[in-house]
Amino acid sequence: MISSISERITAIRSSLPASVRLIAVTKQVSTEAMRCAYAAGIRDFGESRIQEAASKQIELQDLRDITWHFIGHLQTNKAKKAIEQFTWIHSVDNLKLAQRLNQLAQQLGLSPSVCLQVKILPDPNKSGWSVPQLLADLPELNQCKNLQIQGLMTIPPLELNDLEILDVFNQTRTLAQQIQEQNWSHIHMQHLSMGMSGDYQLAVQAGATIVRLGTILFGERPL
Repeated sequence: MISSISERITAIRSSLPASVRLIAVTKQVSTEAMRCAYAAGIRDFGESRIQEAASKQIELQDLRDITWHFIGHLQTNKAKKAIEQFTWIHSVDNLKLAQRLNQLAQQLGLSPSVCLQVKILPDPNKSGWSVPQLLADLPELNQCKNLQIQGLMTIPPLELNDLEILDVFNQTRTLAQQIQEQNWSHIHMQHLSMGMSGDYQLAVQAGATIVRLGTILFGERPL
């Protein structure tokens, strides 16, 4: 296991531009496998379940330079735990959640980095802002001064072909540029969190600065 995870990470890293941050997605991945990834140089780990992440963080607390990223759908009632456990939250998908996180960040004296999750195409299976709604909410998001709004996150709908996926990623980059050009005081678009195991090369082609890879590093998860 150690060599296979290490070899996969080395191969993926060699294919990525130096400017792209690799997050190892570790849902249903053992802490043993995570230690293998750490030994291979991974310092960014992404989890999508609060409770699963909490137990892993306890087991891996000796690895003090890990950065934890929350990448799953976040319910407002779990926002406090998320903000306490994670440095990054990639899946801020509506204004109510952003405002709740901002309130909690102020109370806790924290300043989490967040990405705004956007749906470029309609998709009933995904959370996130539509483009018009996100643009309409920007003035209120700009008041969330306790959040470090770092960019956009997107996940293309299933069943798209490569050209359609690339178009989604390109449109996300264009949207980020459009928002950046508005010169908000507390909204910045340095990062594009997009691309998973099946489409990360297309995401990088479109300008992703963060890719979130699980299966390609650790193999298939158990059902």
